[in-house]
Amino acid sequence: MIENKEKTNLDAYGEFGLIDLLTKEIKLKNKSSIMGVGDDAAIIDSGNRLQLVSTDLLVEGIHFDMHYTPLRHLGYKAIASNLSDIAAMNAKPEQVLVGIAVSSKYTVEAIEELYLGMRICCQRYGVDLVGGDTTSSAGGLFISVTVIGYASEEKIVKRSTANEHDLICVSGDLGSAYMGLLILEREKQVFLANPQAQPDLEGFDYVLERQLKPEPRLDIVQILEEKDIVPTSMIDISDGLASEIMHICKESDKGCRLYEEKIPIDTKTYDSCLEFGITPSVAALNGGEDYELLFTIRQDDYEKIKHSPDITVIGYITEKAEGCSLITKDDKLIELKAQGWNAFVKHTNDEKAE
Repeated sequence: MIENKEKTNLDAYGEFGLIDLLTKEIKLKNKSSIMGVGDDAAIIDSGNRLQLVSTDLLVEGIHFDMHYTPLRHLGYKAIASNLSDIAAMNAKPEQVLVGIAVSSKYTVEAIEELYLGMRICCQRYGVDLVGGDTTSSAGGLFISVTVIGYASEEKIVKRSTANEHDLICVSGDLGSAYMGLLILEREKQVFLANPQAQPDLEGFDYVLERQLKPEPRLDIVQILEEKDIVPTSMIDISDGLASEIMHICKESDKGCRLYEEKIPIDTKTYDSCLEFGITPSVAALNGGEDYELLFTIRQDDYEKIKHSPDITVIGYITEKAEGCSLITKDDKLIELKAQGWNAFVKHTNDEKAE
């Protein structure tokens, strides 16, 4: 039994600090339990291949806002974000289980719409929805998704295996989902002030889709396999680039250098940042929910990916003593700080981007 003699607020630890506290005494006892807490998914020996299992909980008012989140999109995103965890281990997802707790304010038709989004995502990525649970909630909607994936032992990639001099790569572009969130929040405030006002969303299709309906980068796993590249470490970007590269460095006992000018940012995202008075690289570093893949490769593999439009080299791994830093566009070296999302702190959108 855990006994705390003093009362400590959850925000004193933050999400990952709390996980470390609650799991530090857990010891794996079964031979089939290859790896537990500490990565995007647990690893279980299932015989001919290894099984990867990850779970995520989405809470109304914390992870999604029903003022502007279509239920079909929410269902799709709930599955997609979990498939991303399996992609981040360089594996293929095959099954999901879904549990929901729902309050009486929701109708049967609303929950059908939620599950339709889930089914669409599962069909798109060839994943089977094989079970779950439903129950009532005293207030709001809670969604729990467990995803199961598979890979051979030699293909699985962890956060903890980056090497000094490895190249740091990222898929796609960053910061878009966060800017989509800012736009939705802005229009929500306009609506609350004047319910008759029409939302001003024209020209923001790309960033809105990145926030409301993200896609897991299973295609990158396939591209890497086709190019005969097994990354030396990997993680998905759910909490912002800065937070995620620091996870890799912490688990691998290394440091890093990122180049601000190399961080891929879409032109629509860039323009949206300027409209909100936000430095685009800050949105990319701290925004989160991009669900792109951040990974490291050996320098010998650079020739294989240098012409890929989906992969950008943004830095390199250093020894731990050099710390985690960003080289700015004006050639200044600044320390990276993990300012990604903390579920136990009440945020404003401006605070998340600072």
